[in-house]
Amino acid sequence: MKLSVIICCYNERATIEEIISKTQAVDLGQNWNREIIVVDNYSTDGTRDILQQIDHPEIRTFFHERNLGKGTSIRTGIANMTGDYFFIQDADSEYDPFEQRKFTDKALETNAPAIFGSRILGGEIKSQYWRTLMGNRFLTWMHNFLFGHHITDVATASKMVRADVAHSLHLTGTSFDLDFELPNKIALAGHDIIEIPINYDPRTYAEGKKIGGKDAIEAVLIMLRNRLGLSPVFKTEGEAAA
Repeated sequence: MKLSVIICCYNERATIEEIISKTQAVDLGQNWNREIIVVDNYSTDGTRDILQQIDHPEIRTFFHERNLGKGTSIRTGIANMTGDYFFIQDADSEYDPFEQRKFTDKALETNAPAIFGSRILGGEIKSQYWRTLMGNRFLTWMHNFLFGHHITDVATASKMVRADVAHSLHLTGTSFDLDFELPNKIALAGHDIIEIPINYDPRTYAEGKKIGGKDAIEAVLIMLRNRLGLSPVFKTEGEAAA
C-alpha cells in the first residue's frame, strides 16, 4: 500500500520544514510506502525559497504561479498522486503528522473509502474561539442532515480518502469549500466515512490561522449546491487551471 501525503502551504515559513520532517519520520506500518506532495500556493514569506532547497526522492513539490486557494492546491495534489490513499496534512502545527499511523492502520483493517480524524471523539474539545466551535457544530449538523451521514467533525483538516474514490468525485472547490465538498460528494457517491479520534492544537489568527466567517458561509452554500446537484455559477481561475 502507498500513502500520498498532500501538504498544502501558503506563507508557512515558520513550520513547513518541521511538518515535512515529522511526516518523513512517521512509521506508517508494515506494507506501507509513502510519497509527500507539497503544493505551495504562491507564498510570499520565504516558504518557496525553503521548498526549492529540498531534494529528496520521497518528496515532490509543486508551485502555483498565483494564489489559487487551498482547494485548488489539494486538487493539484490529488491529480499528481500515485498512492492507494491520499492524506491531507496541514502545513501548520495544529495537526500532528504522527497521527497518520492511526489512519494507515484503520485503512489496512477496513479498506474504508474515507477516514476522517475527529477532534470531537477524543473527549477534550479544544478551540481558541467559541464562534469557530459553534460554527463547526452547526456545519456538521447541516452536513449530516443533508447527506445522511453521522459524523462528528465535518470541518476537520485530517482527511484520508482512497484514490479510486477521490478520482471519481470530480471535485471543483478552490478554497476551504473543498473541505466540505469532499465529504458531501463522498456521501452522494454512496460511501460512508469512518472517523477516528485525533489530537488538535488550535492556533490563533495572530499565529496564522486563516479560516474565517466568510469560509463558513461558503461551506453552507457548497452543501446546498451539492445537495441540489447544481453546477458552479461560474468557473474561477483555479477551477479553469486545474
